[in-house]
Amino acid sequence: MAFAKPKFLLAVCMASLSIGLSGCMSYQPAPRAFSQATIQPYTLDSGDRLRITVFDSEGMSNTYTVDQAGYISFPLIGQVPARGKTPQQLSGQIAQKLKQGYLRDPDVTIDVDRYRSVYIMGEVGQPGQYSYVPGMTIQNAIAVAGGFSPRAFQGNADVTRKINGQVMTGRVRISDPVLAGDTIYVRERLF
Repeated sequence: MAFAKPKFLLAVCMASLSIGLSGCMSYQPAPRAFSQATIQPYTLDSGDRLRITVFDSEGMSNTYTVDQAGYISFPLIGQVPARGKTPQQLSGQIAQKLKQGYLRDPDVTIDVDRYRSVYIMGEVGQPGQYSYVPGMTIQNAIAVAGGFSPRAFQGNADVTRKINGQVMTGRVRISDPVLAGDTIYVRERLF
């Protein structure tokens, strides 16, 4: 009977330790779609500002912002859906609509003037919303946000990303690339 108490105490300690650690494992490693998304062509979404040029038509050449619903408002043709399209797909769609009674052979080019923001939270110097720069890594984004706090875990970070219309969260290395619109969360280290 004297041995029953230590075994019971050990079982209770192990159970509480496993429950405590299960909270740390709530995020899984990033799914394969995370790495595949970084090599796909850039797709437009709310918050992107586009520089659209229609050659020989200066009145239509301007900057346009993709609104919350995923549309841009373009002269003569009205609302044009932009969400989920590449800039090349959108320029083809605008040219096609302009051919329908407005211009004979429109030549439309689209450049991204300003990408949608990235959001950095958790154990960083200054959490907040920051401008995305193509080629940015998790480590670059953390540096822009004031670097790691003294309590930060510096090995990896949790990223929430919209991929093919689905929001996914996964744990990635700090050397992994950032995509426009990502939310980066730097966790607190345990010790």
